[in-house]
Amino acid sequence: MKIAVLGAGAMGSVIGGALAKGENEVVLIDVAKEVIAAINSRGLTVREKDGHEETIKLLATDQPVAVGPVDLVVVFVKCYHTESAIRNAAPMIGPRTAVLSLQNGWGNGPMIGKIAGFDKLLLGVSYHSATVLGPGHVLHAGVGNTFIGELDGTSSDRLALIANAFSAAGIPVTPTTSVLKEIWSKLALNAVTLPTSASIRLSADHLLATEEMEQLMQALLREAVAVAQAQQIPLDFNERWQAIAGLLGKLAPGTKGSMLQDVERHRRTEIDVINGAIVEAGRRFSIPTPYNNAMLWLVKGLENSFEN
Repeated sequence: MKIAVLGAGAMGSVIGGALAKGENEVVLIDVAKEVIAAINSRGLTVREKDGHEETIKLLATDQPVAVGPVDLVVVFVKCYHTESAIRNAAPMIGPRTAVLSLQNGWGNGPMIGKIAGFDKLLLGVSYHSATVLGPGHVLHAGVGNTFIGELDGTSSDRLALIANAFSAAGIPVTPTTSVLKEIWSKLALNAVTLPTSASIRLSADHLLATEEMEQLMQALLREAVAVAQAQQIPLDFNERWQAIAGLLGKLAPGTKGSMLQDVERHRRTEIDVINGAIVEAGRRFSIPTPYNNAMLWLVKGLENSFEN
């Protein structure tokens, strides 16, 4: 397949690199000149958890018009860059192009659909984790499953084709007819763990160290489950809490989520499409979300301090 990956950050590089190794024609699209130069001059270097490094040869560019129409666009940019990235990607989106969002949170898909067309949109989530070590150099910190699906829950030929391409590239993938459940399952995980960690600069492996923090995370989760169920998305509190607690209990010491990394680097976070998505859904369905509101306000306050 001819594939363009929007965003040559940590996750875009890990997935894009794997797809390139899987004999697809892959190009990474980014706006950072130093990242593009590094990848084009010496390749993309991916370090695995065990320290093994591999350099993958592929192209990177900030000029989608030079790429032309592709079979698949995979979107990994931060939520606040989604609109500009999709508009910029227009020369690569032809009549038969599929656009797959594997971004965090909820809200990116509808924006992509409005710009590129909902007929082109596929959604998904990935449980891989990665960190940028330098321009064109990333750490593949964790391996997990990736779920992808059509917005309307159908099983389509293009969904099967994309899933096969991911699988052939060594990326564990599950095509699903319940992609919204998978998205909100990860959204619940992120809403519980990311702002709690980021707001007090606490690595994720310490989140279960106190009863008080556990109670706060459970309160955040109850609100997420309530607004999901109001949308006929079947989340279960007990299942989600067991999954979240199990994940946190297995983390290596010092593990930092993406929001804490953003806060430490004084960068804008994705709080708007994580806890903000729960707050917005609560407003629509008249469901109180005071704990998610508090996390939204706390992290927004942190972001504001970066500008001063």
